[in-house]
Amino acid sequence: MKAFLILLLIALIASSIGFKKYVYFISLGYGFSISAIGITLLLLFSKELTVGTVLLSALLIIYGIRLSGYLALREIKSASYNKKMKKEIKDGKGMSFTAKSAIWITSALLYACETAPVLFRLNNRKGTDVFAIIGLIIMVIGLSLETIADLQKNKAKKINPNRFVDTGLFKLVRCPNYLGEMIFWTGVLFSGLNVLNSFAAWLLSLIGYIGIIYVMFGGARRLEMRQNRNYGSDPEYQNYVSTTPIMLPFIPLYSVEKHKWLVA
Repeated sequence: MKAFLILLLIALIASSIGFKKYVYFISLGYGFSISAIGITLLLLFSKELTVGTVLLSALLIIYGIRLSGYLALREIKSASYNKKMKKEIKDGKGMSFTAKSAIWITSALLYACETAPVLFRLNNRKGTDVFAIIGLIIMVIGLSLETIADLQKNKAKKINPNRFVDTGLFKLVRCPNYLGEMIFWTGVLFSGLNVLNSFAAWLLSLIGYIGIIYVMFGGARRLEMRQNRNYGSDPEYQNYVSTTPIMLPFIPLYSVEKHKWLVA
């Protein structure tokens, strides 16, 4: 548990950028936290590292850098996006320090829990095995899917910024970047399935996994509501949303807007 508390502390430090701007707790702070945790794992367990555990930690670093870099670049370059998001996301100016602190601590705890399976593999000195290898493959697939989806969306928006995106991976599901994120963290969890040898290890890892899945579906709900407002009167959009699953390919879940419990 000492090592986990170190990761939590690292996540608290990295995500504290959210006190500058509320949304950073769950955006830039998220990317910074995951990268910082990956680096911390390499430093904490430098004597026990194997090829597999180095790659697991490295993928966390790459994941965080890609996410925070993408978000920072989008915020710097896209004036129209920032203008739109001011209406969609609360700026947190009226939020008390106590409320912000609660979100900060909760977010940091989630980030530490998400990465817990890699920590427990290193802490238990399990090295590289079949679970680590398969987990790595799943993580690479998820990260690749997420990256390609973001690139395809950017390209489509440059061509027609006022139209919804239904090309490339967006033909498969309406939120392929969120799907990629879920696949990535599924790989992280899978990599540790055979090393979670205590109730605490399982509890922390499942909190992280279930938590990020919940956040992704909450994000999909927000996106669906925003797109319905922007494109709801477009017959092409109506056909698109009625024939393309929102998150999971080949599973006929086309809408989560009515699920108000998805408030993340």
